[in-house]
Amino acid sequence: MKTKNNWKAWLYLLPAIAFLAVFMVYPLIDVCVYALEENYSFAQGEATGIGLANFRYVLSDPYFVQAVKNTFLIVIITVPVSTGVSLLISLGLSSIKKLQNAFQTIYFLPYVTNTLAVGLVFMILFRKTDYTEGLVNLLLGKLGLGGVDFIEGPYWAKMFVMCFYTVWVVMPFKILIMTSALASVNPDYYKAAKVDGASSFRIFRKITLPMISSTVFYLIITGFIGAFKAYSDEVALFGTNLNAAGMNTIVGYVYDMLYGSSGGYPSYAAAAALILFAIVFTITYINLTVSKKTVQYV
Repeated sequence: MKTKNNWKAWLYLLPAIAFLAVFMVYPLIDVCVYALEENYSFAQGEATGIGLANFRYVLSDPYFVQAVKNTFLIVIITVPVSTGVSLLISLGLSSIKKLQNAFQTIYFLPYVTNTLAVGLVFMILFRKTDYTEGLVNLLLGKLGLGGVDFIEGPYWAKMFVMCFYTVWVVMPFKILIMTSALASVNPDYYKAAKVDGASSFRIFRKITLPMISSTVFYLIITGFIGAFKAYSDEVALFGTNLNAAGMNTIVGYVYDMLYGSSGGYPSYAAAAALILFAIVFTITYINLTVSKKTVQYV
């Protein structure tokens, strides 16, 4: 009877296993093969040998080094900022009873708006042209500050717009998740703390934060993974030639090696993809290890 039930279980899992094998396992194996094939030719479908030359080329490529730098800056800046600001907004929304649903809808609107459309709006706001200074520069001028081209100007300005845009795009989802987590906290804990005379900050640090720590950790992990996969946001702001703008990312580098103006190099693209996989896997593993000691699962 037990064997029969096992066969039934495997039968139910078969569609999912087949899907994962075709669309995840096989592509991963194929990427590993491409990454190890040296001087692979698309036209001939042959390689001159097997080795690590593709990894050496990618790691020494200035465009890849710049892409890694940009990606890490986006990750380091946007994940903590978006998570922290989302938590503060969620706390504010949780304390509002009237029009709470209306405010939640307003904050969630950027998440359902097309990424390229939002990027176009940001480009218009920040770009300095021959015809207009841009709304942001006009506001800076009113404050007595000099204008700057945030889209085609200095690197720090472009990175500021990129991080600001990324935070704007990812924050609505985090607000929605955190607001739900805050609503699930047992209100009896707050009542007991107020009876004991605990301050608002102490209540937040000792009750709220530990009770939603698993949700915060989930958003941090998914935030890291999402930021490392950044590409469409950069295209929306700076166009398709991200190397010329100095704003390419690792995913953008992989795409360029396959389909861009310098495309046709699947072995280099595969090597860069595996390096990205190793980075994301390492950081995720570290976060999971840390979470075992810091996250409280209710």
